[in-house]
Amino acid sequence: MKLLLLSCIRMYWKWVPVPQRGSCLFSTTCSHYIYEQTNDLGFLAGLKAFGFRYRNCREGYSLFKNPVTGKTQMVLRTNQIIGEDEISPSFLSKKSCA
Repeated sequence: MKLLLLSCIRMYWKWVPVPQRGSCLFSTTCSHYIYEQTNDLGFLAGLKAFGFRYRNCREGYSLFKNPVTGKTQMVLRTNQIIGEDEISPSFLSKKSCA
């Protein structure tokens, strides 16, 4: 099963052009994150990573500047907070925080 999941991701990278893949909120794209988790930790870890990214890498987020640290953070759709280092740099450059 692990090899099947890894093969599906590699086919996705090969056949779906980058502009059609959609933008990812995270600094490590969803497909690369799932690939790494699956390759390093196995099929179940890959499925768990897929579920996490599927629930969180979509509309329903908000950016804010942490008043204590001054760094940008993001509240994901599931109310989990991620730091600036986990947010896609290209996404950060397009958005502004209040």
